[in-house]
This record gives sequence, C-alpha cells and structure tokens, in this order.
Amino acid sequence: MQRLAIGIDIGGQSSKCGVVTQDGTILCQSVVTSLIDSFDEYLELLASTVKELVRKTASQGTVIGIGIGAPNANRLDGTIRYAPNLRWARDAQGKPGVVYLADRLKEITGLHVRITNDANAAASGEHTYGVARGINDFIMITLGTGVGSGIITHGRLLYGHDGFAGELGHVCVVQDGRQCNCGLKGCLETYASAMGVARTAREFLQNDKRDSLLRKLDPERISSKDIYDAAVQGDMLAKDIFVFTGRILGRALGDFVKFSSPQAIVLFGGLTKSREFFHDEMVKAMNENLMQIWKDKIQILYSSLKESDAAILGASSMVWPVNE
Repeated sequence: MQRLAIGIDIGGQSSKCGVVTQDGTILCQSVVTSLIDSFDEYLELLASTVKELVRKTASQGTVIGIGIGAPNANRLDGTIRYAPNLRWARDAQGKPGVVYLADRLKEITGLHVRITNDANAAASGEHTYGVARGINDFIMITLGTGVGSGIITHGRLLYGHDGFAGELGHVCVVQDGRQCNCGLKGCLETYASAMGVARTAREFLQNDKRDSLLRKLDPERISSKDIYDAAVQGDMLAKDIFVFTGRILGRALGDFVKFSSPQAIVLFGGLTKSREFFHDEMVKAMNENLMQIWKDKIQILYSSLKESDAAILGASSMVWPVNE
C-alpha cells in the first residue's frame, strides 16, 4: 500500500486540502472556509475534513502525515503567530495572536503535523515535485499579491534560530522608499509584487505624460493584469513599468545570491505570467550586481507546478522528509 500525505494551504478566505502521492498526484481534494471567528470551530472543521479525505482514499494508500502552509506559520513550534488575515487566529481582544495549530490538529487526527509558512511550503514543493527537483541549493521567490521567499541550502529549508528566516520580500531595495504594510519602507514587496506593480503604474501615469491605454482606467483600480494586457498590445508605458520592476527585482536577486550562493533562483506566482516583459532586464540587473565569481552562473527558473495545485503540493511535501 502506497504512502500518502495530506497538504493543507491556509488562506484568509479559504483552506484547500488534498491527499497527495509521493510522485505529486493529487488523489482527492476539498476546500473549506477560513472565515470563522473561533479557533476551536475552525479546528473542528479542518479535522473533520482531514478525516473525510483519509476515508475517501483509504483504498488507495495510507496517509502518514499532514503538511500545512500558512501565513506566519512557525515550523519550530507548530504555531501561527500574529497573522492579521486569519480571523480565527486572534486573541480575546480581537488582535492577531498565537495559536498552536500543529499540536491541536495532531491530537484530534492522530497524524503527524508539520507546518511552515506558505513561501517555505512553495520552496519545498518545488524541490520535491517541480523544476527544482535535484537542486539542493536554491532560492524560491513567490511574486503574488506580496513577495514571499523560501531558501533551501544543502537540501534543507533554512529556518534560522526562531523559524522565520528568509523574509526576502522585506529586504529594503529603495532607501526611504514606499511604505510597506509590515511597517518598514522600501521593501521589495512594495515594488515587485502585483500590488507593487500597480503602485508603479500610478506613479508612471502621474509623472510620465505619454499616451497609454492605462489612462482609460481608474488609476486606483489598475491591476497588474491590466498592465500586462496593455503591454501585450504594445503599450510602451506599460512595458516600461515591467522594465522598472525587472531592474529592481534583478538587483535584489543579486544581493540574495551573495549570502547563499544558490545554484538557481525559482520564481513562482501570478506576476511571472508577465515575465516576457521583465525577464531580460531582471537577469541583466542581477548580473550587474554580482561579483565575477557568480556572473552568468545563476539559473533563473520558473515554477513547473500547476498554479491551482501548487499550494496543496507544497504543503504536502513537508510530510516526506519527516518520514523518510
């Protein structure tokens, strides 16, 4: 009987759960709401979903553990700490608090539970099932609503002394730059995320007087997809927005290479769909920001995982190292 893992991707709106084989096949999956105020109620819903998935796949294999990817999750103590977008992870005063999700879920299900933040889970999933399979030193950068990262060195995720290593989205790339939701200024996330690209578009539209398809849109509602669609139609302002983004991201990648000397950098997330407009400028800027020993030696790879399945696969991959 083959061994199976359950992967759970926890988001602010919903939690996706799936049973996965060791070769990355999702046998069965389910989605439950995350919009619950009580931690106990959410835990009960999650546990019942896990038990139902185990029952449904019992004839196909044995579930040996649960992997969870979640915002602000800490691998070292199994907690979720101060996650602002998880209603059930708040304290009695309604403020983001600390919940011991891994231990509580293990008590109810009897299954080993391993938890980490969503970007680390993405890195683990890419290492186990995706384009980084066989690469033991790489950096995963997720370019979505925000910018996340996971660092794998010598085949293992880098956690640091407190479990929160690898917050590369909050490295300062512009001195006294844009205000970030984390409280800092100039973070990479404010420039290289989907939200950051939209902010760049608003700045360009204000300061650059060229004609653009983007001027037909409400500036406050412009999305990265709007900018991509305009670039596809040949809009030069839209193209320059991506060039600007690529330069900032590339310089940051050059800095990241200097501290971990990865074989590759893997990019994942919705913004990578626009890579035809920023890839070349990003690679050029990265190499310009590298010493000779690394120039033109770092592979830039794009995730091979299906975006709709990637979160479940990434979470499930956390199970296998514990059980090998």
